[in-house]
Amino acid sequence: MRLLKINDNSQQKRVSFSQIAKLTNKVADKTLGQLEREGVFVFPEVVKNAEDLTREQMILQSVNDSYCTGNVMGVIGYGDERLVIKSRFCKKEDYFFRYLLDKVLDFPNIVDLNSDANQDNRLFNFLLFLFPYYLKTAMRKGLFKKYIRRGYNDGNVKGTINIAKHIEKNTPFLGKVAYSQREFSYDNYLTELVRHTIEFIKRKPYGKNILTKVKDEVKLIVGTTTEYEFYEQQKIINKNKKNTIRHAYFKEYLALQRLCLLILRHQKHNIGTGSKEIYGILFDGAWLWEEYINSLVKDMFYHPMNKGGKGAQRLFAGNIGLIYPDFIGRDNKSRIIADAKYKPIDNIGNRDYLQVLAYMFRFDAKCGYYFYPESNESADLKLWMNRGMTYEDNVTPRNDICITKHGLKIPVDALNYEEFVEQMKTCEQVFIYTIYT
Repeated sequence: MRLLKINDNSQQKRVSFSQIAKLTNKVADKTLGQLEREGVFVFPEVVKNAEDLTREQMILQSVNDSYCTGNVMGVIGYGDERLVIKSRFCKKEDYFFRYLLDKVLDFPNIVDLNSDANQDNRLFNFLLFLFPYYLKTAMRKGLFKKYIRRGYNDGNVKGTINIAKHIEKNTPFLGKVAYSQREFSYDNYLTELVRHTIEFIKRKPYGKNILTKVKDEVKLIVGTTTEYEFYEQQKIINKNKKNTIRHAYFKEYLALQRLCLLILRHQKHNIGTGSKEIYGILFDGAWLWEEYINSLVKDMFYHPMNKGGKGAQRLFAGNIGLIYPDFIGRDNKSRIIADAKYKPIDNIGNRDYLQVLAYMFRFDAKCGYYFYPESNESADLKLWMNRGMTYEDNVTPRNDICITKHGLKIPVDALNYEEFVEQMKTCEQVFIYTIYT
């Protein structure tokens, strides 16, 4: 296997990609939307309103004689060539990416993209570990209900008579009639697909631990799919391939359907073979960072979510000017606005300033924060807003409006993942304490 490891948000000469030339030719200058259609799984589901990740973003974009990477991390492959994109905030082993997955998605520690051994199984494990998240997200809208056609053979005719089946089953006539009718049912091709996926995961050594996180949802699916038969798995897969969810209201079920198909089809086709030659799983680093920060500061801040459409705010009266500040302080007497930035301190610049200042003006906040990953030892940078202008030579800093660049220190010298976790816990305490004080 030929493996190349690079950092997200970085630029490298094209010559460094020579060892994975076939893969590079397949993915370079292709958008995430195109890669999704070719078999790559992008998490979270790409949404039109997302600011940090869009379908038009590329994982490898040509710039002169180099390739640039974006905010995505993960692994992508073609044949025996593999590209690992890790976080730029870890110099050696990418413990930081693993830690984000563990904190945000509760991934087991066995996930390790940088290990060369048994890469295909590790890649497939990502799909299994994502299942609880997608199942829980989809079922927040309730069980999926669908019109289906069921066949009966009894004396209570309520639908369309099936002449061929009637002759086959009811000759001589004994009072029964074969017929079919459309019914609105929870036990349909999609819930059956989810059930087959649940049963497949159960057979894995760590399957029960994965499903423990969604035991209520699993119980509901199992209780609903009364017509489940193990030997009908391929039939259910084919039905779902032909009948993808199209209604916008059930977009969460579409994501779940796609994930289940990827999991179940892996049984007969190794990852990277068959019609989908490009394979892999990519994660939005900015989204992971934002959700991780939320897990630390959720007691202090509201967290509007643009990808989920929750907590939307408006700039102007008349329902005009949709905005999604990352974090809005819960204390309405001394409101704080905060923005999670998955970038180094020096890359937080003009557009970022204008965005947070607009949010502060909207919510009458005097204090703003940027929460960013810090790989070096550096103190917080406080930026006091100016008043006056250079034309009148009266520019002076205000003493009441301030934005602070507040970094969370990312350990870079940990010898192993366990040591990294312990160091991160200490860094988190310092990070939170500074905000409170």
